[in-house]
Amino acid sequence: MFENLFGPLNTFVYGFLLGCVFLVMSILSHWKTKREFKRYKTHLSDKLDLDSKQIQDINKERARLSQEAENLRLQVARLNERPDNKMNRELEIMARAEKHMMINAPGFAPAWEMAKSHALSQLEAEERGMSFPQKIFRKLLGPGSNGQSVALPEAAATAAKTGESATSAAAA
Repeated sequence: MFENLFGPLNTFVYGFLLGCVFLVMSILSHWKTKREFKRYKTHLSDKLDLDSKQIQDINKERARLSQEAENLRLQVARLNERPDNKMNRELEIMARAEKHMMINAPGFAPAWEMAKSHALSQLEAEERGMSFPQKIFRKLLGPGSNGQSVALPEAAATAAKTGESATSAAAA
């Protein structure tokens, strides 16, 4: 009975059947791999679509923000052209320059304080009526209704006369 099982024809049939089993297994594995590649392709395609949409949104946002920044730059420039803002800006520039020069230029501080006190005394003289145009207007129109007006607070005026800075006088 076992003689027929291992005959040449039967061994061929066994090999053929075993080959068919391996063929079916490889075909199934191939189909599985093919489905996986197809799934990966769709996944990649979807991801690329999402990325391109995200990049477009980012570019639109960047364009919008750059336009907004440009509008703000124009608005700042327009506001800086107003006379009151221009004077405030120049005052801030001068204050920063003074602070920088006080720190960096050793001989600048005394000369600057002397120039400030000289300018203060000129302003006080003009307020008292010592300037030429004010003398002429006073003679033509008479004295002002409120008497004297003061340009600086008393502490700052005293500090400028003594040569101190206004911040050290206010702190004292």
